[in-house]
Amino acid sequence: MIRLPDFVTREEFAWAVAEAERKKRLDCSKAEFLSIDEGLCVQIMHLGAYDDEPATVAVMDAFLAENGYEKDFSDSRRHHEIYLSDARKVAPEKWKTVIRHPIRRTT
Repeated sequence: MIRLPDFVTREEFAWAVAEAERKKRLDCSKAEFLSIDEGLCVQIMHLGAYDDEPATVAVMDAFLAENGYEKDFSDSRRHHEIYLSDARKVAPEKWKTVIRHPIRRTT
């Protein structure tokens, strides 16, 4: 996922997709405009290569356990990532990724 600024509308998104396809000849057929109400979540900023994410997720899991929460995955509540760095232009050790998990209080 790539977070869009709040002022970007569906119409502006559709225009940008069409322009990227026309000018850059990019296949944007899988690009979607989503608005998600995530509810209660935990998130962490991962710095580094994607292969190193499990260690960052372990930090997040430890935080949940220590504070009385657990992951709350379902068909509508999923793990996701927001990529803040362009992997084509930035060295892997400098990549920034927001990792987000839905959570709930433990019972």
